Amino acid sequence: GGVGGRHLAIKTCDTQNNNPTTAKACAVSLLGQGAKIIFTTCDVDFATPVVQAAINRGVLAIAPCIGTDQMGPKRFAAKGKLAFSFGNVAQDEGSAMAQYAHDRGWKTAGLATNTLLVYFKNVVQAFDKRFRQLGGKVVDRESYATGANNVQSAVTRLNSHKAQVYVTSTSFGELPAFVSGLRSLGNKTPIINSWAGDGTYWVTKNPKVTNYYFVTYASVFGDDPSLAVRRMIAALKGAHAAPATGGFLGGADAIDGIVTAIKRAHGSTKGSALAAQLVKFHRVPVLGGRISFSAKLHTVFGRDYRVIEINNNKARLKGLVRAKVIPKL
Repeated sequence: GGVGGRHLAIKTCDTQNNNPTTAKACAVSLLGQGAKIIFTTCDVDFATPVVQAAINRGVLAIAPCIGTDQMGPKRFAAKGKLAFSFGNVAQDEGSAMAQYAHDRGWKTAGLATNTLLVYFKNVVQAFDKRFRQLGGKVVDRESYATGANNVQSAVTRLNSHKAQVYVTSTSFGELPAFVSGLRSLGNKTPIINSWAGDGTYWVTKNPKVTNYYFVTYASVFGDDPSLAVRRMIAALKGAHAAPATGGFLGGADAIDGIVTAIKRAHGSTKGSALAAQLVKFHRVPVLGGRISFSAKLHTVFGRDYRVIEINNNKARLKGLVRAKVIPKL
């Protein structure tokens, strides 16, 4: 494979668990070896030394799954024009969740925000704003934090406010604590989460997870609507690298997107030339569907999210949803 008669090659360097000094040295080393594009990790804080090393040299910096709007000029100023993420921007994801809730006829929502990450906070903020734009009512807003041992108190307060759906964006140990916490109180109301809550690796045996929804890139449960995605999952399984969540598509989509940008730039791999093409992406086809960027948003929006439902600890595709509006936060 390749583009324009040139093969694509991936070189790697161990950042020693995102050690800032090591990560920057890795990026400088790879650039010294002639790297035309630098891929980085999926947390913008950890990614910063690598991104800066690339963009300061006029090289495109790509993250497969950073989910905030900070991968671009918002964080990196003018040189941030060379920074992009093929993750889903939180505002789009939260808006899609609100759209799904509206489409299901859920008119009241209780919100719980994990304050650990900007991504977690932005998803819930976007849901809040878009849900109300769609005529929904938010009956309660609670917060908790990873590692603070305060999930159950937030759940208890949330439980005192009847709603047709409870909304959060979380993972880690707080995800099973949040879901089982509500269920242990006898509350069977639907819960919807972002991509952060993808997969079944976290489900509890007692109580079993039921009436739980999340949006994600792809269904890894054998029922994704895309044949190409199902084939990719099968290939990964064959390589003993079966994906636990749909997030694997961020990397695949990034390769597809970069190839498209190179072709549209007439074979150029210059950072500014590729960036000029990426910001023009509007519903551009990649493995996971169609994606968009803009001059302001260098993180993907407009994706057709897969909505997955878990009942009795078993996950299945429920449908697709796309955000119609990206709320300004």
